[in-house]
Amino acid sequence: MFAADAKVLARIAPVIRRVVIADPNIASARLLQDIMKSLGAREVVTEAEEARVLELVREVEPGIVFTERTGAQLDGESLTRKLRRSNLASRKVPVIMVTGEATASTIKGARDCGVHEFLRKPFTSTDLLRRIENVACKPRDWVEAIGYVGPDRRRFNSGEYNGPHKRKADKPVSASETALAVKDQALRILASCLVQFDRDPNQAVRAVRQQAETLKALAIKTADARLAIAASTLEASVEGGAVTRGALLDPINAILALAEPAKEARQA
Repeated sequence: MFAADAKVLARIAPVIRRVVIADPNIASARLLQDIMKSLGAREVVTEAEEARVLELVREVEPGIVFTERTGAQLDGESLTRKLRRSNLASRKVPVIMVTGEATASTIKGARDCGVHEFLRKPFTSTDLLRRIENVACKPRDWVEAIGYVGPDRRRFNSGEYNGPHKRKADKPVSASETALAVKDQALRILASCLVQFDRDPNQAVRAVRQQAETLKALAIKTADARLAIAASTLEASVEGGAVTRGALLDPINAILALAEPAKEARQA
């Protein structure tokens, strides 16, 4: 084992207090369990079966979940997708995929299923601690959409990539550019919710609710009265009982219409 800095341990303590490990390899699971306990984890439970892992998350309400990518009765990507789309209290819990399969496709698969971090086996304690610090101290925005549910993929960092700067979006932007990016993403998600509502009504409603909250907060921050009113109307439309696509049509279209002036201005 290794000795971690006391300040680092204090920062990660709330996240590692309760831990769930999904790994069919007993030796691998035990090693990770021992390391987590050495870092101060109070409760660490392990499981090899995907269905049972979700039950453990329900029971334990962990601060972090580690999962292997594959196993006889485990699919780490499937597990993460089910967790993200569930109604569990811990559906947004940080998930770190720990696996020996570190190809470009597996890293992309981890990112696209809603994993926070990717760690290749075999790993050092320092590598593991770095991933835990990332999820504990550098929280990523949460994306609630139809096709994707999880942490913002634009800030995904597997730690396995050694090429040049990954994308332009990683660079610092102005406050106005950030606000515009937030608005544009919310509008795209709302539009997709209308198109794909029947595919997953529950997730569509959850996504609409999240975008309404995001746009209302943005409207208040930018003093956009029209957007604030439209977002509040949309928010009210998803409260209460069963929500239908028809009930969302007008309030979503009202918000989408607000994008036209900005779009025209950028094209001028």
